Amino acid sequence: MSSFAYFIKESLRGFARNLSTALGSIVTIFLSLLIIGIFFVGGIVVERVVSSIENEVSIAVFLADDAPESDIQTLENYIKGLDGVASVGFTTKEQALDNFRNSMTSNPEIIDSLDGQNPLPASIDVELSDPQLVEQVASSIRENTTFQKIYGYNTAAESLKYGQQTVQKLFDLTSAVRYVGIALIALLIFIAMVFINNTIRLAILARRKEIAIMRLVGASNGFIRGPFLMEGALHAIIGSLLAVGMLELLRNLALPKLQSALQFLPLQLDLNSFLMIYAALILAGLIIGLFGSALAMRRYLKV
Repeated sequence: MSSFAYFIKESLRGFARNLSTALGSIVTIFLSLLIIGIFFVGGIVVERVVSSIENEVSIAVFLADDAPESDIQTLENYIKGLDGVASVGFTTKEQALDNFRNSMTSNPEIIDSLDGQNPLPASIDVELSDPQLVEQVASSIRENTTFQKIYGYNTAAESLKYGQQTVQKLFDLTSAVRYVGIALIALLIFIAMVFINNTIRLAILARRKEIAIMRLVGASNGFIRGPFLMEGALHAIIGSLLAVGMLELLRNLALPKLQSALQFLPLQLDLNSFLMIYAALILAGLIIGLFGSALAMRRYLKV
């Protein structure tokens, strides 16, 4: 206990002695962890938005008006047996027109221009259990011999609608966000560790005579390292607590306004999600502080 109290006392003394560099280190850790925390929150939101969009991914299989009932049933049974298919429904020409009419209530002139004609084809509606398999399912339907006989538009490709380009862009965006996030987090952690390293190095240089005397009187390596590790941890804890405080402020002030402005997006995050992020930031800050201090001591103290 006496050694621990000594470590705290010496770390506070080192903090006061190198106040400007210590503040620079704390600010760097604060900004780095704040950006990482914001990215974590944004990452959770993006994942929820992507998941909600993925859940809407479906395939519409348009059929010819003269398609025999037996062929339609055969195709439905084939689609039901494909991996990744959750359910299969059927929309008649009349139902398709009714759906279109209901969606065009603000533009009734479009319905009037049809002059009682129904240009919309019947369709088989395919809901997916795994949106990632949309291309695989669509390809299997496209190559089916029954579908080749009864597709509704000019080509088989035109008769399958599932937002091909949109779906692919969605999956590409998700992957890109993950890779960019990992690279950004790694860069910010590296910058924070560099500042911690430099701060502890200056503290070691300022106390080099005292360290030499401690070695002469037989002080152990652990006793010499303790105050510097404690100082690095002190910088990290202060910086991480500032980051947590700022995120909590944003959660209470900015997030509700963002939710009200973007009600069509699933931006609701419960308190447990934030608490997990806060705990991760404090732990990450502590690891950064201790590791950065250890690197500085390994290079300059040789202990």
